[in-house]
Amino acid sequence: MYVIPTTTGGMVGRTSAGRTASIVTDWKTLNYVVVDVEGNGQQPPELVELAAVPIVGGVIGEPVSWLVRPQRRITSFARGVHGISNDAVADAPTFTAITDEVRQALEHPALIAHNAPVDVSVLRRELGEWECPEVFDTLRLARRFLPQQDSHRLGSLVEAFTLADGLSPDLRPHRAAYDALVTARLFVLLAGTSDVPRSLEELRDQPAEGKADEAATLF
Repeated sequence: MYVIPTTTGGMVGRTSAGRTASIVTDWKTLNYVVVDVEGNGQQPPELVELAAVPIVGGVIGEPVSWLVRPQRRITSFARGVHGISNDAVADAPTFTAITDEVRQALEHPALIAHNAPVDVSVLRRELGEWECPEVFDTLRLARRFLPQQDSHRLGSLVEAFTLADGLSPDLRPHRAAYDALVTARLFVLLAGTSDVPRSLEELRDQPAEGKADEAATLF
């Protein structure tokens, strides 16, 4: 069997009989944005914090984050999880005021999040006619590629693979910038640190969602 380079960074294999095999594309040829959102604990939840971290050429970039003043107050339960108080967002902009900045940060061909349906549903509600790009869910990918792990919650995977090493001490779990950065590191771990880095096609071939008790909750 021999291979022919493609214009998309992948390789098309041809067997001796001339049949075309599947395309194998380097996952680094696609640019991504990792997102994390924190909510006010109300139903439906409103944003109180949002972070976005680009991954370009396989390299994790710097996070950008926003505190957001919701219309309804942050509940005490939500505050106990992420530590964001009503006083902390009293002078923050409303989401309407930062919509253009958020849209610009999300302008990548693919979006990554841990338990992505939660983040995507909030973004769709806040951004109106926003067209969501291709989505990669690190929760589902971790279940698939790390079946030996007892838990696939983000915090458990961060601890198991020391994904928070070297981060600024100012960052803390359940804050958007921290969670987005460790999710970016988790994605790179899942995609690129095996003996043979996984292809984009492998990452796209995600199974159906798994156990509900592993799903993260937006507070």
